[in-house]
Amino acid sequence: MKYARWTAVPGSEETVEQLMDAGYPYLISTVLASRGVADVEQAAVFLERERSLSHSPFLMKDMDRAVERINAAIARDEKIAVFGDYDVDGITATVLLVDYLRSRGGRCVKYIPRRLEDGYGLGKEPMRHLREEEGVDLIITVDCGITGVEEAEYAKTLGVDLIITDHHECKEQLPDAAAVVNPHRPDCPYPFKSLAGVGVALKLVLALGGDDREEALFARYCTLAAIGTVADVMHMSGENRTIVHRGIQSIRSTDFIGLQALLRETGLYDKEITSIQIGFVLAPRLNAAGRMGEAELAADLLLTGDSAKAEELSRQLCALNRERQVVEQEIFNQAVEQIEALGLGERSALVLSSDQWHQGVVGIVASRLAEKYSCPSFMIHLNEDMGKCSCRSYGGFNLFAALESCADLLEGFGGHELAAGFTIRRENIPAFRRRINRCVSEYVGGVAPVSSLEVDVVLRRPELISLREVDALSALEPYGAGNGRPVFCFLGAKLENMQPVGQNKHLKLRLAKGKYVFDAIYFSATRADCALNAGDRVDAAFYLQINEFRGSRTVQLQVVDLRSSHSPSQRERENMALSAALTAGTDLTAEEAARLLPSREQFVRLWQTLVQLNRQGEETDSRLPALRRLAGQVGGAEPFLRTEVGLAVFAERGLIALEEAEEHLKIAICATGKVVLEESCHLQRLHRLLEGEREGGNHCGYH
Repeated sequence: MKYARWTAVPGSEETVEQLMDAGYPYLISTVLASRGVADVEQAAVFLERERSLSHSPFLMKDMDRAVERINAAIARDEKIAVFGDYDVDGITATVLLVDYLRSRGGRCVKYIPRRLEDGYGLGKEPMRHLREEEGVDLIITVDCGITGVEEAEYAKTLGVDLIITDHHECKEQLPDAAAVVNPHRPDCPYPFKSLAGVGVALKLVLALGGDDREEALFARYCTLAAIGTVADVMHMSGENRTIVHRGIQSIRSTDFIGLQALLRETGLYDKEITSIQIGFVLAPRLNAAGRMGEAELAADLLLTGDSAKAEELSRQLCALNRERQVVEQEIFNQAVEQIEALGLGERSALVLSSDQWHQGVVGIVASRLAEKYSCPSFMIHLNEDMGKCSCRSYGGFNLFAALESCADLLEGFGGHELAAGFTIRRENIPAFRRRINRCVSEYVGGVAPVSSLEVDVVLRRPELISLREVDALSALEPYGAGNGRPVFCFLGAKLENMQPVGQNKHLKLRLAKGKYVFDAIYFSATRADCALNAGDRVDAAFYLQINEFRGSRTVQLQVVDLRSSHSPSQRERENMALSAALTAGTDLTAEEAARLLPSREQFVRLWQTLVQLNRQGEETDSRLPALRRLAGQVGGAEPFLRTEVGLAVFAERGLIALEEAEEHLKIAICATGKVVLEESCHLQRLHRLLEGEREGGNHCGYH
């Protein structure tokens, strides 16, 4: 089980029926109801995907100033530099703006900082190089620069004009530049605040092109903007939804031959492409270039007009991505070892550091650690006395606000609520660790967060799951923040088969819900991870997808998590009712008493198991899975039922303490000395029933 807690907010069954009556497919109806859609009219609005952008780019503060200065630079044949960032958002924004300016006849060069040498954001040395060695008259930033107050002042001393376009959070003081275009400016009236850096760059290009060319320019650049928007995990609503939808529609017919080459190299050229393929196939390969210190390679691929060069660069990108994966896994393993060695069992945040880690890869590892340990993660790459950190949030914790509260310990910082970075002196790391842990602890109210999976829909009608229904889910696209890919769930399914595949790295499953059987794939999971066997009753959370193999299309479940079922079978429900009748003093028959009474061997095995678990520091677990595991050790006749009776007897005699809350069960051993179990009122009552005594009233003072 990957997630300690599954949460699901049930949608209105009445709404589901209403939507189905209006012609919406079953799966679509269940997802819409779970996401708060109350009627047919709201469903139509939710699923609407506009083809054009809603808001004029000139609603952005300083957009008019930026357009005026850029048009003047083109008219005067000034040299322009587009200064980007080394992530996918920054790379696509750079390519988009450079391509447009060159199409206008502008003398334009690109500059993407080298992650390892230059660091993040607008730097003084790159600006000096662009001015003094490249002869640049105007620098336009994309996806960076909003915190560059000192850098803006430095630009003035160089005699170079600066236009900043960005989408990151603003600090109190804005840079003094020719124009500062950022929807997050406090004085910016632009209605949609969630554009990516490439979205802001797109808006700049549309403003430069004017109303007459808006559709043509949007059609050309929407795919670049879609890739950057998905990669930067922007909120998938409003204009972002329009950008990504249009971009996905246009991706195969894109004019950028480098992108077509990458589609061929990754095997996507002839396949359906969704936001999932962008996020998990294309974006990591473009991102690998920046992470491994070669962001220019990705930009060169997207800008090239040479087919042969495009093929070669796409191969290099994929090779870099494989190299990145190896380095990432090594750092992840080292980080886990460091966490376990430090004994950080009670923690609110992870703050780890090393001078051995690759600076370009620590951000991905921070994301994995945040997910694994259910808390914000801070990975610091040390170089002598300075450290550069990549951090990732968990549970909605606002990283940017937290870093503002730690500003006195940092040399500089920037980013978003959910992902950020900073520079810190080595000697300040212990103080930062204490303060950020305090910040997170206050945010969560002192309660350690647990990993939680949000389930959209608990499926109760498996007979309606078909190819047509799964295909219809595409109407919910594009997926992203605020509109996640829906997670479905079966409760109480039967695990019919479990087979390792992919060099034992993954599992192929068959799950039955009633008489309906489904094939499933569980990536990055082994039998040991699952601790389940064929025949077990399970809960399965999954995405629904179409598997295409040798011309055949079938429904497939892509498992997100798998656990021993938290919902009882009919047999278990009957057993629990019978056990409850014993402890409540309800009348029982001699036949029921015979089923309830554990043998001496069963008592011994149950006690030995509890002692062993106590030595291992077994923590609270969900009630039903815990009982099933104990019953598996108890064995014999009626193991589940007699395990419940055994626990009740041990608790009555003071050997253990049972704590049950929110369907969780915690068992603590209280005594290890000799205790006479036969003095248990529960056991005495069962023996009397078996001896044929008529029950009546209260025995042994039992209440």
